[in-house]
Amino acid sequence: MGIGTGALGAGLLEREAEAAPAAANVVGPGPVPITLNINGKPVNLTVEPSVTLLDALRNHLDYTGAKKVCDRGTCGACTVILAGKSVYSCSVLAIDAQGRNIETIEGLPVNNPISNAFVNHDAQQCGYCTPGFVMATKGFLAEHPSPTMDDVKNGLGGNLCRCGTYMGVRQAVLEAAKNMKGAKNG
Repeated sequence: MGIGTGALGAGLLEREAEAAPAAANVVGPGPVPITLNINGKPVNLTVEPSVTLLDALRNHLDYTGAKKVCDRGTCGACTVILAGKSVYSCSVLAIDAQGRNIETIEGLPVNNPISNAFVNHDAQQCGYCTPGFVMATKGFLAEHPSPTMDDVKNGLGGNLCRCGTYMGVRQAVLEAAKNMKGAKNG
């Protein structure tokens, strides 16, 4: 292969460079002001555009229920409800969560049916994964109000527990579903 067969020979490097079209709504690279709607209240903060929702909640707003464990969207310890759906908050940019309702474990009533069921079934050992499981359960039951054990096993398969309390968690979800019939979720 000699000259004339690569990028130079095809004339690709001989063309005049063209500017990319200007992107709409470009922010950053420095901190930018954002407003998040957390547990029904608007909260203003200033963050770098690359800050995740998890880091915004924990490091900027002191909502520490969601835990930073894997930071890769694989363990579920950081689960929150975003616009009615369970999400891993480590995988969502805070800036992208603007204008959408965010529900955290801190926004649940103390004696809610899900947390009570978790206590009743010893569904927490060290407790580190519990907030993520509770929020994942809230999102799951909103879509599956009458789950079977297999539904629960599959529906919460994205949340991990190092202590191995899966049977307690699954029983707790079934109890919460039973106790929440006709009630709001959480």
